[in-house]
Amino acid sequence: MYHRAVRHLPDLQGPAAWDAILPARAAYPTAADNARYDVVIVGAGFAGLSAARRLTQIDPNLRIAVLDALAIGQGGTGRNSGFMIDLPHELTSDDYAGAGDEKTLIRFNRYAQDFGQAAVDDYGIDPNYFDKSGKINGAVGVVALDHNATYARHLDDLGEGYEMLDAQAMRDVTGSAHYQSGLYTPGTVMLQPAGYIRGLAAGLAHQGVDIFERSPVIKFEKSGSHWVLHTDRARIDCGQVILAVNGHLESFGYARGRLMQVFLFAAMTPELDRDALAVLGGQPRWGITPSDPMGTTMRRIDTGQGGNRIITRTCAVLRSGLRASPNDVARAARVMQRKFDERFPKLAGLQMQYTWAGHLCLSGNGVSVTCEILTNLFSACVQNGLGTARGTLTGIAAAEMACGLNTDLTAHFQNETAPKALPPRLFRDPGANAVLRYKEWRARSE
Repeated sequence: MYHRAVRHLPDLQGPAAWDAILPARAAYPTAADNARYDVVIVGAGFAGLSAARRLTQIDPNLRIAVLDALAIGQGGTGRNSGFMIDLPHELTSDDYAGAGDEKTLIRFNRYAQDFGQAAVDDYGIDPNYFDKSGKINGAVGVVALDHNATYARHLDDLGEGYEMLDAQAMRDVTGSAHYQSGLYTPGTVMLQPAGYIRGLAAGLAHQGVDIFERSPVIKFEKSGSHWVLHTDRARIDCGQVILAVNGHLESFGYARGRLMQVFLFAAMTPELDRDALAVLGGQPRWGITPSDPMGTTMRRIDTGQGGNRIITRTCAVLRSGLRASPNDVARAARVMQRKFDERFPKLAGLQMQYTWAGHLCLSGNGVSVTCEILTNLFSACVQNGLGTARGTLTGIAAAEMACGLNTDLTAHFQNETAPKALPPRLFRDPGANAVLRYKEWRARSE
């Protein structure tokens, strides 16, 4: 009999703020009994719930369960920046320009957006949670201005539209005099990510998919032709398993020593009162990614997405043990407070209501792990920091693989090479964190 124990369970510092600012909801049950399904999906984020939806489209008669170690919306879906980006957004490059067949990647990213929009329409999800309003690459220094100019030429080559914004236009949008220019692209969907995921889970539950939260898988095994998953209270038998656990694929025993476990940090203001909004000015919703990928992401939301608030996101650390420390969060909080104060000096000193760590996973060669690992055990993992779009795509592809479909999407992922081996952890973490800290310093004004 093939069996494995799960080495690490999710352990994230700070609250999942996107979920915390939404109204309370009814809880889903915890898996507590012996049960049998056709397909069990482990992980209820973008990948896992997209896989469940695609399975219901392919075969409405499948018995499907989704297990999550945390409450729905408490994992990565409640901790990201909420950008579902259609264009190249390669985090390891200097200016987001990627490599390879970018037109195909753009087509796939827009397919993910269309898949999400269809779910919003079919399940009656609040459209505020899925707002195709575009985003801006903000720039301050000369190097960042050059990055935007280079990226603009790249978009010209791809035949993609954009708008260059000057300092006054940036101030009109954000209320901040910090930015000297920006590059606006219209195709990004600005999510309330926890709201969208809540709606996706509710729609699937209404269709008969069993959603179990606070039900971590602690071991799994192959018994004959079936897989058996164990939580601390349940034994679940199934014909097929889809692991939609991103970097925790290593915890399940796969791709060990090949995945970079990175934590990013974010902070969110309390709801801004009328006086603060008057001082701030600018538009009620906007999102800015830095022209240098190691700079600071900023976002403003309004009451339709959880209150008039500003989100700051910056700092990155590699933690191969799959856990950021309280000291990591405390350091990031100090940096983010400084970044906020620099951008909004009239609101300087405003204390953040929420500060948290979010987990993302990269491979050294930029590939996902979306394939059949063992017979009837599928992976929809390793999103390379693009979890909203790439997670949606890996979930769709894994569901199609499980149903024996051959599509452009399954072919794309099946043709990817394996993640390359990384240096030993003893060298990997200190070396990578030194590089990250240097790049953070270099992009300090962005």
